Amino acid sequence: MQRKKEPVLGFEVDLYSFEEALQAVNGYLKENKGMQIVTINPEMISLGKKNSDFGRILNSADLVIPDGVGIKLALKIKGIEQENIPGIEFSQKLIKLCELENYTIGLLGAKEEVVQQAAKNIRQEYPNLNITYIRNGYFDAQEQEIIEQELKAVAPRVLFVALGAPKQEFFIAKLKEEMPSTIFIGVGGSFDVWSGLTKRAPEIWQKMGLEWLYRTIKEPSRFKRIFPALPLFLVRVIIEAIREKLG
Repeated sequence: MQRKKEPVLGFEVDLYSFEEALQAVNGYLKENKGMQIVTINPEMISLGKKNSDFGRILNSADLVIPDGVGIKLALKIKGIEQENIPGIEFSQKLIKLCELENYTIGLLGAKEEVVQQAAKNIRQEYPNLNITYIRNGYFDAQEQEIIEQELKAVAPRVLFVALGAPKQEFFIAKLKEEMPSTIFIGVGGSFDVWSGLTKRAPEIWQKMGLEWLYRTIKEPSRFKRIFPALPLFLVRVIIEAIREKLG
């Protein structure tokens, strides 16, 4: 499948529908190829502009899906109607696909009790799924080397990494060179939701693209991360769109 991409402040975003993105990953699975999936949002783009190493990782990913209303709005400003692809929902569909096609998965990240409970809940929902690796996300450089060796030994077909951005993307970028047949996806706080520790926004908030606002209301500490970052991000996108039109 030919990639359709559009730059947002210098970072390429794939213009797939939810189903097309899932089919793209399925193609890699069938061909026994590895890939890095990034679920991009405005915070990651802002960080990528400040941190050139992180920026290079974002632009070298094999699939960059628009996660959140911020990216959707940015593309709309540029005249593109793009479906929002929440990373947590995409990951759940990927887990279901792995169960159906008998692909192994691994879970890396979060606290020990969280990742274990997440694995337990996933097994209950997908009883035929083979989870070959479970590990919390608290480790030092020496332990990371051990984790890398363990992962290479079991070689899960899909590895869900919940270390938070940009740590998870750096971890994946390093390991994907050594595990060419594994599909990696950074999933942020998804394990908290899968474990039952955190609840997602009600469906009406999700459909309106306001899950970020719901989470901010529930966790006021997130306010500083989003404001003024999100409005400034959209202003920059508007300026970029004007410049492109002016040539």
